[in-house]
Amino acid sequence: MDSSSLKSAQLLEQLRLHLATDAGKELTKKVGLVYQLNIAPKKLGVDEEIYVVDLKKGEVTKGPYQGKPDATFSFTDNDFLGIATGKTNPQMAFIRGAIKIKGSISAAQKFTPDIFPKPAKL
Repeated sequence: MDSSSLKSAQLLEQLRLHLATDAGKELTKKVGLVYQLNIAPKKLGVDEEIYVVDLKKGEVTKGPYQGKPDATFSFTDNDFLGIATGKTNPQMAFIRGAIKIKGSISAAQKFTPDIFPKPAKL
């Protein structure tokens, strides 16, 4: 993946490597959904970097999804890290407007810290 100034990029790279393992393959069987992540350095919608977490194919790529993802999330770098590492409650982040979701809410609810490799040291 391209270099990035986002702290999230390191976590997504760990996830990309994790998906190549047996545990990662189990995950793709279990979840089977495609997520697009629009991650902004500081402010929602400004200078976003777009990543796709494809839990059908088991890959993480940079750039918009070709087609319609099951759910698209927009958040800042710090909010994404908080949610991915389990420090931030996704529902609370959504309620306070720190995360925006397009697409299937039921698919969005399957995007949990459990999909990220443990321990995620950042």
